[in-house]
Amino acid sequence: MASIYSCKECGTNLNLNTSHLYPATVYFPAGNKGTLSFAMIDSTKFRLEKEDKIRPFFETLDYWGIQRKRTKIKCNNCGALLGYIYDDGPPAVDTPGQFHFGPSQVIPRCPRYRLKTKALRISTET
Repeated sequence: MASIYSCKECGTNLNLNTSHLYPATVYFPAGNKGTLSFAMIDSTKFRLEKEDKIRPFFETLDYWGIQRKRTKIKCNNCGALLGYIYDDGPPAVDTPGQFHFGPSQVIPRCPRYRLKTKALRISTET
């Protein structure tokens, strides 16, 4: 059974594929609470807006920053905010990392499309 994900505001089908969904147990520094994370999305169904804020924020319990650069994911039909794009997915290149310590900040990572569950209407296809 496949799930159909649509915008809660306007009901537009967002054409999200369940096979691109990360399992809930996968750890991401930006967290998973109240969200669904996808490896890829259909860019024709979304409007992407760059966001650049300069103010303190907490990325994890042990790390904070001053400048947050992220991209908002909005519904292309009604403009409702659905989530954000984070660059904390799996490594984009197959390498052992800096000094062979594994993936780190210097290794480019794949984007992760993190959509809020409260902004989505999820139904099952029968």
